[in-house]
Amino acid sequence: MVVVAGYKLKNLKDVEDSAPKFGLAPELEARFASAALGLERSGLSYQRLAPNFRIPFGHKHNQQEEVYVVVSGSGRMKLDDEVVELRQWDAVRVPAETTRNFEAGPEGAELIVFGAPATGPGDAEAAPDWWSD
Repeated sequence: MVVVAGYKLKNLKDVEDSAPKFGLAPELEARFASAALGLERSGLSYQRLAPNFRIPFGHKHNQQEEVYVVVSGSGRMKLDDEVVELRQWDAVRVPAETTRNFEAGPEGAELIVFGAPATGPGDAEAAPDWWSD
């Protein structure tokens, strides 16, 4: 990591992959960079999903809104009861109280996810078995 004049530089691929801890690797790569970058008022993650992989749970937040940007590939995002198709460079703002998650298309997907404000542990609420076809 390089620290210059209050800035922090970190390659997202050098951030620890959290997916193995939750039994979601190798279909999911999830790198949460907020701590590595020293973010104080926002959040940032990189996620790579294998072709046709669906994150098996939904989640929502008490305070944090998020923006999902599809940087490669495509997929579907379930937002409460609505499913939307997404392609490269689509950006979706999701309010805190909306339950959400992502499913990759046939070529997989890479996402950058921005969150604000940084709310710390306990803000997210998981919704197991939330996806239905």
